[in-house]
Amino acid sequence: MIVLLFPLNQIEEVEALSSIYGDEWCVIDEASRIFCIKVSDDLDEPKLTACLQIILPPDYPSISPPIYQINAAWLRGPERAKLANSLEDLYVEHMGESILYLWVEKIREFLVEKSQSSETVDQPENVNMTAEEEVDDDDEDIPDFRTFKLNTENAHLFMDHANDEEVPPIKHGNSITDRRSTFQPHLAPVVTPRQVKMVLESLYENKKIASATHNIYAYRIYCEDKHSFLQDCEDDGETAAGGRLLHLLQILDVRNVMVVVSRWYGGILLGPDRFKHINNCARNILVEEGYTASTVRHSLDVLSQNCKTKAKKNVYCRLNLTSWRLIKK
Repeated sequence: MIVLLFPLNQIEEVEALSSIYGDEWCVIDEASRIFCIKVSDDLDEPKLTACLQIILPPDYPSISPPIYQINAAWLRGPERAKLANSLEDLYVEHMGESILYLWVEKIREFLVEKSQSSETVDQPENVNMTAEEEVDDDDEDIPDFRTFKLNTENAHLFMDHANDEEVPPIKHGNSITDRRSTFQPHLAPVVTPRQVKMVLESLYENKKIASATHNIYAYRIYCEDKHSFLQDCEDDGETAAGGRLLHLLQILDVRNVMVVVSRWYGGILLGPDRFKHINNCARNILVEEGYTASTVRHSLDVLSQNCKTKAKKNVYCRLNLTSWRLIKK
């Protein structure tokens, strides 16, 4: 087995990986430094396969980690989180060094263990995918890379802290049902990636939530000292849903919060409507829990209507109507 023991610059690392993995290594966009590696549990008779897509930032590996996404339809929430945690641990352990080879072999090791633990895996590519994922080709062009926000200054955020840290309170929102598919949002305040993991583990203890066809989530954590956001998302098999959900959180400019949307597929294709329901669920619970300015806008709308109905508009009403117009803009 070939082991890369010394740091390489990007060009040398890419050349080495291309030589090691041959046809498994694919260049998606050389100029943008986007690559893909197909990883299997067995080269001759693969039972499980995953695709590691990566983007190499200009300051990788000295400062920034790769941006990555693991594509495997059979890889569900808890298992995906376990694999992601192992990759994060590897990066922290080898910070500033070339990490891609170690990541690929860690994923391969994970696949081998998974394959051995379940000797018969029937069509793993189709596990946990609703029929509309198989026919909905429009989503393939939507970038949904997982951003691994680690550097030498905030790496400690991903390390385990005291075991006595409590699970953040989790709120459960009202569900939306359409053509026998049901969507339900869950929300929790989070300030560390460890809390994100704790919330997921707590949700999966609920048998109903664990049985959902998809548990899509996104979170945003504001780092005061860095004046930047730590954010991430997960599709859980609902292609591009996680990226859309994270985009909603960005548009609403919410912080220190995590939203999970569970979907129970009812057997009828919803097409693009499924994304509308996922985001509507998320937006509703964010408004209900006071994370967006929508509640303020609603109050000012009511205030403006009250002021407009008065025969004489006093200074108080005029001032509030001015504020309402400014916010509406």
